[in-house]
Parts: sequence; structure tokens; C-alpha cells
Amino acid sequence: MSKSLRLKSFQPEEEYVYLTYSLKNDKKEETKILLENYRVLLQKALDWLWERVKIERKEVKKGKKVLTKIKITLPKKKEVYKTLRDELEKVNKLASHYVDKAISDAYSILNSWRRRAEKGQASLRKPTLRKVYVRVKSTLRKVKGEEVRITVIPYEYITFSWSHTWFSRRVEGLELGEPIIKEDKVYLPFRYKLPWNSPIDFLSIDSNLYTLDAYDGDKFVTFSIKELYSLKFGMELKRSKIQSFASKHGRKGKLLMRKYSHRERNRVLDYVHKFVNKLLGMYPLTMFAVEKLNKKEMFQDASDRLSKKISRTVWRSIHRVLKYKASLYGSFVKEVSPYLTSKSCPRCGWVSRKVGRTFRCERCGFTLDRQLNASLNIYLRMCGFPHLFFTPTGSRWVGVIPLKGRRGMNGAMPRDSGEAQGLRIGYKFMKIQ
Repeated sequence: MSKSLRLKSFQPEEEYVYLTYSLKNDKKEETKILLENYRVLLQKALDWLWERVKIERKEVKKGKKVLTKIKITLPKKKEVYKTLRDELEKVNKLASHYVDKAISDAYSILNSWRRRAEKGQASLRKPTLRKVYVRVKSTLRKVKGEEVRITVIPYEYITFSWSHTWFSRRVEGLELGEPIIKEDKVYLPFRYKLPWNSPIDFLSIDSNLYTLDAYDGDKFVTFSIKELYSLKFGMELKRSKIQSFASKHGRKGKLLMRKYSHRERNRVLDYVHKFVNKLLGMYPLTMFAVEKLNKKEMFQDASDRLSKKISRTVWRSIHRVLKYKASLYGSFVKEVSPYLTSKSCPRCGWVSRKVGRTFRCERCGFTLDRQLNASLNIYLRMCGFPHLFFTPTGSRWVGVIPLKGRRGMNGAMPRDSGEAQGLRIGYKFMKIQ
């Protein structure tokens, strides 16, 4: 048996989540020296690697069209690492470990640029540095109590403390990761070990303009997010007035625009965090299934009016915060493809070509609200059962109890349609405290 296939331990691997909090940078003069010197290192590494980047263009025929395909090859890190490190040491004024970090960050920037450039989303020019930040390696920081000491050069340090901050109690006993230093703030990531839990409930969520329609295996649950949509709509009207003011007042207008943009973002995130906290409080130890949405594809087929409505949605923000906080409640989040979830029959798998408020299956007669039908199909995909579940004794239908009945021999409509529609419970979080 191969050594790579042997189990080292029967215990599952430990999982962690990082809780990041920010401090105001009250030592700007000391950190300015660090940031400026690190910027020189990072720019030197980018320039050196850029000279060895290869860009190839190939013409590919697709029918009558001739498309230009771009392939970008970066120098292999193992082959050039030692030479590049010697070059950076000539201009380095910081501790030697910052050279290793600059090389890693330069490769990270180039890899990100390569992915976008090969898709045609970025130009083929050298990526430029805008705002530089420093992620401090564990070898360059030392934690003592509720403060961290960061080495700039040997025997010269910067110390940051979080002893009198609002989050000091939350991070007691947690391990500090790699601090991130910026011009105005310092970010401290703390590592939290996840407890061993297994999900006991399942919840699938279908995202819509004003509601999140969910199914938990027994009933349908509708969460109203209309207040969040109204908040985005109101801030959009206010932003349009500020934009016209900013176009005429130069620097003063830009500062005002930045202020309202931050205000809108903070209000939206505040609502999203409170909503997710309520949701996780209702469904602890749960496997959540959400749609893997792509707004760009939605805009292609939508009208101008619908595109404006879609632009005001914050589905990805809700999903992102849910992923971040679910592990703290012993829950998990799984992304499911939303393809044909509202058009497929959860009983027989028939796909409808008609789009309406109510889904009607022409094969088995199943009838249900389109949004509830989507949440039910997402639930089945999360469980890995498209429509039929095969067992040693035969096959059986999966889903809620009222959905398990089949169409009668006489062709009559099944009685379970009204029962399924009646299993809907609504929650309106209009004012979340």
C-alpha cells in the first residue's frame, strides 16, 4: 500500500476560522518608514519578474470568427528564487524576512493579473502598485499578553496593543495570526478553533429580489429582505444627488461622495450581519445550501428596469457573511448551481419552458409557487438526490411528505399541491435589534 494513502490518524483534521479586528494606527511615522521601504522591495521584485514574463498570442477559429487567445507564462518560483532574493538584498533596508514576503506578494499580484488578462478582463501592461500594505510574518512578530511587537529592522520594533479595545474580551485565549499594517489602520486576525459538530438540520435558500425563500425539510420559510432593498434604493437616490454636486465642487464633492459611500456600505453590512445572526440563531448546527450566483450573466438577459433592481441586491454579501459566521455556530454552507431550479419538477424531473409565478408540471401535474419550487430543488441537490433516491429495495421519491404522492391512474391532479403551498411560514425582519 502506498504511504500517501495511509491514514496517519483516525481523528479528522482540525479546522480554524479567522476573526479579524482593526486598530487605529497611532504610530504612523514609524510605520511610514516600514511601508515605504517595503514598497521599494515589492516594486523591485515586480520589475525583475516582469522582464521574464512571456506573453503568447494564438489565433483560434470558432466557426467564421477568428479569436485571439492569450497565454501568459510566469517564471517558476523555484528556479529564480535565489537569484531574485540576492537582487532584493542589495536594496533592502529592513529585516531579511521582508524580502521573502515581497517575493511572495509579487507572485500573488502577477498570478491575479494573469488570470484576469487571459480572460480579457485586464490589459497586458505591467500591473501597478496603488496602496501598499505589509502582512507581517510570524517570524517578525512576538505576542506578549495583549500586545504584539513587530520587528522593522534588527533591534528596532513597533508595538501595538488591544488591551483597552471593544473586542479584547472576544479574543481572550485566541492565537494571533499575521498582522496587516496599512497607513491608517492595523488589522489583527485571531485564529479560532472550530468545535467538532455534525449538522442535524438542512436548509436550502432561494435568493429573490425582496425575499429569501427557504425549505428546511418540513416546511417552507420566507424571510423578507424588503427593508434592505428599500435601504439600497433610498441611498441610491441620495447618491445621485451627491454625484451631481460632486461634479461641480471638486475636492469638497469627492470627500462628501466618499462619506456617503462609506455610510451606505456600513448600513447595508450592519443589516446583513444582524439578519445572518437571527438566521443562525433560528437554525444552529445546520447545513445551508445557497445558490452560486453570477450577476454578470443575469444582466445579459434582463431588461433595463430589471437590471437596476438586480444591481440593488446584496445576495453575495449575505452569502459571504453566512459563510463567515456559520462555522461559529457549528454550521456549514454549501453552494449549489441554480441552473433550472425554478423550472424543474422536484417529483419527476420534467423541465418547463414556461416562466410564471406558479410552476406547473405537464407530466405529473405537480403545482407549486415558483420560488418555493426553486428552494425545494436546491434542497434535493444539496442532499445529492436529483429526483429519485435508489435503495436496495427499490427507488423512492425524496422531499417533503406531501410531495411524495404520485399522480393517480385516472389522470386527476394530485391533492398534495395545496398542502405543499400551505406549509409556508413568513418572517419579516423589518426592524432587527
